[in-house]
This record gives sequence, C-alpha cells and structure tokens, in this order.
Amino acid sequence: MDHKKICFIMCTNHALYEKECISYIQKLHIPKGFQMEVLTVKDALSMTAGYNEAMSQSDAKYKVYLHQDVFIIHKNFLDDLLKLFEHKEIGMVGMVGSTNIKEHAVMWYSERVGKLYSNSAYRAGYTLFGEVSGSYQQVDAVDGLLMATQYDIPWREDILKNWDFYDVSQSLEFQKRGYQVVVPAAEQPWCIHDDGILNLGNYYKEREIIVKEYGLSS
Repeated sequence: MDHKKICFIMCTNHALYEKECISYIQKLHIPKGFQMEVLTVKDALSMTAGYNEAMSQSDAKYKVYLHQDVFIIHKNFLDDLLKLFEHKEIGMVGMVGSTNIKEHAVMWYSERVGKLYSNSAYRAGYTLFGEVSGSYQQVDAVDGLLMATQYDIPWREDILKNWDFYDVSQSLEFQKRGYQVVVPAAEQPWCIHDDGILNLGNYYKEREIIVKEYGLSS
C-alpha cells in the first residue's frame, strides 16, 4: 500500500454529477508529500461490486468512497481526515452517523450525529443531525454518502446485490475486525449532498439480509 496516496472512488451513471463531484475534489488542498487519484466505476452491478472493483485497482492506503452527487466544500478535508487516521484504531470516517443501528438496521430510526448541506425532494439547506461529542464520535454506522477508510476490507457483494445497506454492512465489517467507525466534529458541514428523491424499491428486502447476516434485532 502507498501510505502517501489518497484515492477517491465513486460509482457513476450521470456525467454532469460526476464532472461536478470531481471538480470539487480537484480544489481540495493536498497535504505535502501526498498524491491523489480519482477512480470512477460506470455501470456497476451494485455499489458493493463497484467499490470492490475500484478498491482492487488502487494501491492507496487512504480511500474515500462517495456518491457522485456529493460535493466536498471543506478545502482542508484531506488534512483533517489524515489527522483522524493518525488514530490507528479508527478504520472508517463518515459525515453522518447513526448511534444505535444494531436495534433495527435502519439508519434514520435512531439518533444521528453530524452536519450536512443537503438538497432533497422535501427541503434544501443546512442540516444538523446532532452535535458530535469531542473531536470525533464513535458510531454504529455512517451514511454511505461519504465513507473514508485507511484499511481495505472487502465490500459484501456476496450478499448485497443492489444499492442499499452497503454502508451499514461495511461499518459493521470494520467493527467486527476491531476498528472504530467515527464522525468528526465540524464547525460547518464538510459536504453538500444533492440527493434528490430516495429510491426504496429494494430497501426493505436488503434490510432483511442485513438483519439475518449480522444478527440484528428486527
């Protein structure tokens, strides 16, 4: 693994979103001595399959998996991310996290922490999900809009064949291996998420898979 390399990974199906997302990435401050790359996966069979494909192609120690409709506006995002990863027990960092996913597997059923600028079918603007306790807070799972890692752990494409619950699954996979999943404290949101309308067509079917696989309450 290249310890001085950061790779941004996204599954894409929309050229304008992809271009906009990359334009924000290119404006970020790159820490001295580091290099940065962007890998896009088009026409992936699932989020897990796409992420595994890109993960295997990059030797970067640090990887940032994000949606094509996420725009990173915090110019020192990489500097602050690397400071968090100085704690070797931290395996994954997200922008929004759920503190009690193990009760039901659904991210928004429990208390969440983090800050975000978001645009959905219902509202647009600043969203405070909950204040982070300390410089960072450990959570059960982070939202898949952005998931940054310093260790490579395979995404569970063997059980998740669509586009839901990959974030919950990967958060739990990191914790199974003894790593912490955290949300950092931030004065202002680090990202904009232009997420539009949620498609829940396969969501609850995938939920049953997660509940069974990880022994969660249903």
